[in-house]
Amino acid sequence: MSVREPEKDAAAAAAEVDEKAEAEAEAKGSGSVWELLYCGRTSFNTKGREHGTQGNLVSPTRLRPLVGVDIRFVASGCTACHCAALDGNGRCYTWGHNEKGQLGHGDTLLRALPTVVSELSKLKIIKASVGRNHTVVVTDDNKSFSFGHNGHGQLGLGLIEKEIESSPLPCAVVGATDSVCGADFTVWLSSVKDSSILTAGLNQYGQLGQDADIQLTHYPKPRAIDASFKNTVVKVACGTNHTVAIDNKGFVYTWGFGGSGRLGHGAQNDEWKPRQLLFFEKHMVLRPNAIVSAGSASSACTSGGELYTWGKSMDTDDYSIHPKSVPDLSGWNIRCMASGDMHHIVGTDDTCISWGIGLNGQLGYGPNGPKSSSNPKKVDSLQGMPIRCVGCGNGLSLIVVDKAKFGRRLDQLETYNGDTLTEVQEQETEMASEEDHRGKAGGDLSIPELKPSRRGRGRPKKTESPASGAGSSGGGKRGKRGRP
Repeated sequence: MSVREPEKDAAAAAAEVDEKAEAEAEAKGSGSVWELLYCGRTSFNTKGREHGTQGNLVSPTRLRPLVGVDIRFVASGCTACHCAALDGNGRCYTWGHNEKGQLGHGDTLLRALPTVVSELSKLKIIKASVGRNHTVVVTDDNKSFSFGHNGHGQLGLGLIEKEIESSPLPCAVVGATDSVCGADFTVWLSSVKDSSILTAGLNQYGQLGQDADIQLTHYPKPRAIDASFKNTVVKVACGTNHTVAIDNKGFVYTWGFGGSGRLGHGAQNDEWKPRQLLFFEKHMVLRPNAIVSAGSASSACTSGGELYTWGKSMDTDDYSIHPKSVPDLSGWNIRCMASGDMHHIVGTDDTCISWGIGLNGQLGYGPNGPKSSSNPKKVDSLQGMPIRCVGCGNGLSLIVVDKAKFGRRLDQLETYNGDTLTEVQEQETEMASEEDHRGKAGGDLSIPELKPSRRGRGRPKKTESPASGAGSSGGGKRGKRGRP
């Protein structure tokens, strides 16, 4: 099914709805209950994040421990093989790869299915973010905790005492309101004046937005970078080694690794300090609560519902060094968006749309669908479904849908139990456990032919090398600190 174009006037009006008003209505009991659907890799222990085929979930699938659980927020990262999900009570669930303790369970054992992070159970978690091998969360009382790999100081603990912290520890951030992870660095937003945006971790390409003449590449103590902005930063998205930010006036900034034009400044240069993206100032300023995402490409949605992307969206020589509109999505009321390394997921009022590389089934097109798409394409099994939030990881996608409006169709979806797929009847659960259920697989989904792809001009490549191990590219000082 191709992506139709809705009425632009209605979409623009809907896009003006204030996010705070929506949140308040929800808090007062709007009646919506949301459930997580998953598609993509299930072989989380694949070394090197190769694109395998064994065990892939190629259609949106329910996860047994979260059947009936009201999920409000999800997170993964473009280099991550692990995920985080938050329910309406503020419980945090994690699963996936865990060789660096990034799941927060006090060990390095892989979890194939969502598991509650018990050490956070007394807190109400409202935000979570995921890096290559680390995880950062924010509580309702403006505290931040982190766990996983800390070789570059990306946990923001203030010191690098150990390279692996497998249990949650408090970050050295006051008044945290949000956190976003790149591969090996973290950005926090804070309510503290003159410290509204802080960064910590690896600074190999300038991704921390700090001074280029400082020799250290590891920054374990979060440092404010407010001086680089005209106004207060209110929204952030991180790629592997770059960041996109929006301030409270709607101006856009990017910094970090500039390969394939992902910073949008018309070149492939790295930017060591936040630089304003003049394209949006000249054309149209974004809403402060605009949708932004970052992977190998960066994206931003204007107040009129127009989506712009820049960087590299497919595994070819084609990329854009300036923001370009995505005409197939023109006029849609985009509610949320996430980007993986080479794939994108968009949620709207009544459907889910994806495009890019999908060798692990992360595009959700089903067993008869294509493994990649150059153009945005609807996920047919989710047609008519309001989407609350989405997340993208390395070869995986997370989609949160309105359970009430999904109705009986939700019961017809397959459910993943860790090693099998089953068709199950809906069952409300306060907190589901990781049990092993076996059953019968569901039917196939068919997808029509792809529309012809559009190719841009090829440009010389600039390669982004993966970050090396701790201590290999400079020296943050190590010291001792006490645990809380």
